[in-house]
Amino acid sequence: MGAEVEIRTFDRRDRSRYRRKVGRDVAVLGRLLEEVEFVTEPKLAGLEVELNLVDERMRPAMVNARALQAIDDKDFTTELGRFNIELNVEPRSLGPHGLGSFEQAVSQVLARAQRRVDAAALPGRPTIVMIGTLPTLEPRHLDIANISEGGRYLLLNDQILESRQENLVIDIRGAEHLAIESESIMPEAACTSTQVHLQVSPEEFAAHWNAAQAIAGVQLVVGANSPFLFGRHLVAETRVPLFEQSTDTRSAELVAQGVRPRVWFGERWVDSIFNLFEENRRYFPALLPITGPEDPEAELEAGRVPRLPELSLHNGTIYRWNRPIFSAPDGRPHLRVENRVLPGGPTVVDTIANVAFFAGLVHALAHADTPVWSTMSFRAAEDNFRAGVRDGIRAEQYWPGVGQVPGRELVVRTLLPLAAEGLADRGVAGEEIDRLLGIVERRCVLGRNGSSWQVAEVAAREADGLDRRAALGDMLASYVDLMRSNVPAHEWPVSSR
Repeated sequence: MGAEVEIRTFDRRDRSRYRRKVGRDVAVLGRLLEEVEFVTEPKLAGLEVELNLVDERMRPAMVNARALQAIDDKDFTTELGRFNIELNVEPRSLGPHGLGSFEQAVSQVLARAQRRVDAAALPGRPTIVMIGTLPTLEPRHLDIANISEGGRYLLLNDQILESRQENLVIDIRGAEHLAIESESIMPEAACTSTQVHLQVSPEEFAAHWNAAQAIAGVQLVVGANSPFLFGRHLVAETRVPLFEQSTDTRSAELVAQGVRPRVWFGERWVDSIFNLFEENRRYFPALLPITGPEDPEAELEAGRVPRLPELSLHNGTIYRWNRPIFSAPDGRPHLRVENRVLPGGPTVVDTIANVAFFAGLVHALAHADTPVWSTMSFRAAEDNFRAGVRDGIRAEQYWPGVGQVPGRELVVRTLLPLAAEGLADRGVAGEEIDRLLGIVERRCVLGRNGSSWQVAEVAAREADGLDRRAALGDMLASYVDLMRSNVPAHEWPVSSR
């Protein structure tokens, strides 16, 4: 979905042709997995960071096109809303100092981008913010007029609403309750995440994907950062239900029939990446049935690796929390697990600590003698995920051999040592492991992550007499200052007011 597409309409022939082509692509992928050598070394990791723009009053700044022009960096691009941009970080090896290299690169490029935005003197003096859901957003900000320039955004909006045949319903119950209708998919623009890519071999893919699914809940225990939306305190990671509902192509009747949602945790462990693409083909109709000229069978017979563009485009409109990626941009195919669980922020160092915890733990679990998914039901993994969404740092988690325990305790006692082993096995330097996983450990010991800090700060300001709107703006102003300091969020001062 990162590719630009033209605004157009589709007819029945387009959809039939596309379904057949996706089927051919999936079949050819099966042959590629058996017949072709995939790129497996060096094992690279990649990072995408979605960002918000806010003005001097901490309100969304609808200036992404002008901000990107000022930043003038090919690694930045648009996202759905005019107050969103995205940074794509060059892939690199994690060891021995790859994680520190990621941290340095992200810090430097964000600082440079902010300087260039400042120099451009854009209206509202916009600031770049890393956060899961922007707490000062209001429903009026998510009018379709504020969708980003580019055909793919309007086309995706039109196709989701055409599939649904009615307005989108956002209904989230947490500490407070939010229920609104939307005439567009713009509420999705409120969701800004950090996406981690791990390159793996075909033989290792299933183990890495299963491991990533198994730890989705604890990722949110330590990393939740999205408690507020449209002035309401909802759940620890509000971004998750918001994303699920703002891209839901199903009517209420299809939900009742058990039709699978496009934002999907999944329903089973897998033994090959092929399982996931085959599920995509069987379960999900096309949103963007754009068929290209490539003949995948002919390319393969000619000794070339096909790019399988229809398979990739279809996959890009199915939003698994751990998405399979096939890519062959230069004729050399590789596979990736794209982890989409983490929110943005709070700081660069917090982000890289989350990446370290994820990459190390997935590696350790994928290479364990007894796979965790052999002793843990898939439903238990999803229950853990939902608990992490709801309760964040206070969530309970189930783990084989441990039982149902506070997630913080599970992380400190069981999972952090495994993550450290996994990072060491990937060649990460010991001091880098200690520094980054130490941040995760201190969050758990103190019971404080980005989400819990935001909630405490807003409560303190309300107790001091501010109304919710003012409290959110004041909290976000403090958040921005602390974010720029790159001091880990568990060390942020808690308001004494």
